Amino acid sequence: MTIFTNALKTAILLGLLMGLCLGVGYVFGREQGMLFGLIFGGGMSLVSYFFSDKIALASVGAREITREEAPELYDITKRLADRAAIPMPRLYFSEERAPNAFATGRNPKHSAVCVTAGLMNMMTGKELEGVIGHELSHVKHRDILISTIAAVIGGAITYLAHMMIWFGGGNRDRDNPLGLVGVLLSVILAPIAAALIQMAISRSREYAADARGAELAGSPEGLISALKKLEVGNRQIPMNVNPAERHMFIVMPFSGEGFAELFRTHPMTEKRIAKLVELMVR
Repeated sequence: MTIFTNALKTAILLGLLMGLCLGVGYVFGREQGMLFGLIFGGGMSLVSYFFSDKIALASVGAREITREEAPELYDITKRLADRAAIPMPRLYFSEERAPNAFATGRNPKHSAVCVTAGLMNMMTGKELEGVIGHELSHVKHRDILISTIAAVIGGAITYLAHMMIWFGGGNRDRDNPLGLVGVLLSVILAPIAAALIQMAISRSREYAADARGAELAGSPEGLISALKKLEVGNRQIPMNVNPAERHMFIVMPFSGEGFAELFRTHPMTEKRIAKLVELMVR
């Protein structure tokens, strides 16, 4: 029921996000603006669909690795992929010292899992199994694609709002004080609303992936232990990541910035652990 609820919530939030994109277009250009918003948001999503994996892997300097280079990682991934009934993803390795991992790809047939040097140096076999189970859950349920499209549409809304105010959007409303207020509110509030919706989608998918990943690994214990280590490790070693890509990682990369919970791409780690502990006592 929780997984179904998260899926429904994600569908609703994605609908709201696209509706917001159309709404911004309407404020600035009425029907033509809505059409532009649809084309702009849809076009950005299409680019994201085909190229987000390459962009994400390049951003951390990842290279593809073979079983000979990382036999334990390969064997764990292959075993859990078979258990999840999905194709074996390509495996990538990043020299980043911050411990982290992410999955990417538009569907299970075109998926990849990337781990950092920091993670491989820190995890036991059981903890690594918990991490990979979490990432393969994202792959199986296309969570990364959903979150990436949400991030792209959110960015498109922000860009659309600012571009139209500078290039003549809403000209018919500018002589009307109320219309001008509407334009200004759209410029200010639409990007904030888009960010809030995007973060809510990301947090929803993380909770679901934790539960499904723990089930895939056979127990929540490895993932619980891994999350504790990752939380500490990421605070000790910041990771320079594009804000639009933070949602992909198993824990939110620490950049030295503070975030209110509503603007976090991930739930607080202690809340994730608490939900996993609940699974153990059921």
